[in-house]
Amino acid sequence: MSLSASLRRLTAAAFAGAVGAAGLATLSTAPASAASCSDVDVVFARGSGELPGLGIVGTPFVSALKGDLPGKSVSSYAVNYAADYAQTSAGPGATDMSNHVKSVAASCPGTSFVLGGYSQGASVTDIAIGIKTLLGTGGTIPTDLAPRVKAVVVYGNPLRLYGQTINTASSLYGPKAKEFCNTGDPVCANGADIAAHLTYATNGTVPQGAQFAAARINS
Repeated sequence: MSLSASLRRLTAAAFAGAVGAAGLATLSTAPASAASCSDVDVVFARGSGELPGLGIVGTPFVSALKGDLPGKSVSSYAVNYAADYAQTSAGPGATDMSNHVKSVAASCPGTSFVLGGYSQGASVTDIAIGIKTLLGTGGTIPTDLAPRVKAVVVYGNPLRLYGQTINTASSLYGPKAKEFCNTGDPVCANGADIAAHLTYATNGTVPQGAQFAAARINS
């Protein structure tokens, strides 16, 4: 079985359980306008099979980051992509992520960014920051905007199945990246525990990721 076929099987099974266990977030926000520029814009890509929005990990991540940045305005954007079980939509998702960053950066010169994703959404993030994966190709964020991306936080990143991490694959973004991969997670750790892929929102790693991002923004 190919890697992409394996991921399709694993994520389909995982999110069939996630729907019953945690529900699916549907909150989404529009790109910032010049009249509503925030200090920080969180751009997050949900996992396979989740309904449009920030998702079961992105929603609490944004909430936690807001709490860690008192005095700063924090907006969020849910990457607009199919998040299909077939694992074919990461490339278009990366294009949407990069286009959003470019648009907001042009309209809001004082806004900095936090990028993030869960499961296939982590692959979206990988591609958007210029990392080659086996899950497609898409638009990338121009390197001149990299200094405005203060942190990259991903959960259950399939890139690890290729023997890589953002830290090892990107000299530009690696130093500002934080990745979470639960022991036994089949999507990032080549394990067999589907439940391990579904607990990022409840096992303490979401606030840890938000704290990491907040520290990078405040540094």
